[in-house]
Amino acid sequence: MTIRPGPRNLITDVPGIAVGNAEDRRAWTGVTVVLPDRAVVAAVDVRGGGPGTRETTAMDASSGVPTVDAIVLSGGSAFGLDAAQGAMDWLAARGRGVAVGSARVPIVPAAILFDLLNGGDKGWATLPYRALALAACEGAGPDFALGNAGAGHGAKAGPLKGGLGSVSAVMPDGATIGALVAANPVGSVVMPGTGTFWAWAFEQAGELGGQRPPTAPVTMDPEITTSAEPGANTTLAVVATDVDLTRDECLRLAIMAQDGFARAIRPVHTPFDGDVVFALSTGRCEAGPNRARRVANLGAVAADCVARAVARGVFEAETLGAKPGYREAFARS
Repeated sequence: MTIRPGPRNLITDVPGIAVGNAEDRRAWTGVTVVLPDRAVVAAVDVRGGGPGTRETTAMDASSGVPTVDAIVLSGGSAFGLDAAQGAMDWLAARGRGVAVGSARVPIVPAAILFDLLNGGDKGWATLPYRALALAACEGAGPDFALGNAGAGHGAKAGPLKGGLGSVSAVMPDGATIGALVAANPVGSVVMPGTGTFWAWAFEQAGELGGQRPPTAPVTMDPEITTSAEPGANTTLAVVATDVDLTRDECLRLAIMAQDGFARAIRPVHTPFDGDVVFALSTGRCEAGPNRARRVANLGAVAADCVARAVARGVFEAETLGAKPGYREAFARS
């Protein structure tokens, strides 16, 4: 099975998906909005020990809410959950949302990462996150920045600067899957004592600068700093596909996509992290008769995409405060 990146190598290679970013560069925080052009089927899988989420119960199989209108990723810890309101306001002004009688209620699940102690000025009198989400929605489109952008602006990744990463993959039959990740893990994305990403083997089209395999045995000791605190880290992901999936199938896609975190971060799903993966389907192409096999194949590729997106977010990030960017830390001649 030959897999190749889409033309942008971004989640927006999935037809019907736009992404918008906005940052507060004084506070070193930001918001990313995944904005489908119409309501989509979606699900969520939560693995970390310190998650912060909103409206995730609306995505449960027992819920009567059939679709969602956007997904928001934000910095700011619990303060950042305010970003979902900005996306709701933007969608409501355009008449989007679940119809309840004559009213329409936008459904906007959200998840947050912790960036409150990164050195930025958090002495705000008014939270910036609603306004940032509005700006992200206004600017949403097929092309968007990576690294120090959106929810990844103030992120960290172990000893390195974290960031926003995205990739895509086109299946042999033309179906597309993409991943968007805000990488802020307590664990390391590189092998100890090297500049080699744990996800080096999944690189496509030079997206990680041309990774090389490790040249010596790698120690398997976990790299966690003594300053780690429960809830102070998180990696967030959105996986999207144009294959027509049910909500249960989207959940399986999200569960399988979580393995991408394990391929790219060591250790992962710790008590310090709030790892969350959203999965959504725009339903542009049919799943076909053997749906279970289709979901299995999509899930395998989704996990690879998430691993690539984690590493790409860190690769694209630039030094901010005390956290060096990957390319500065591991400059190659």
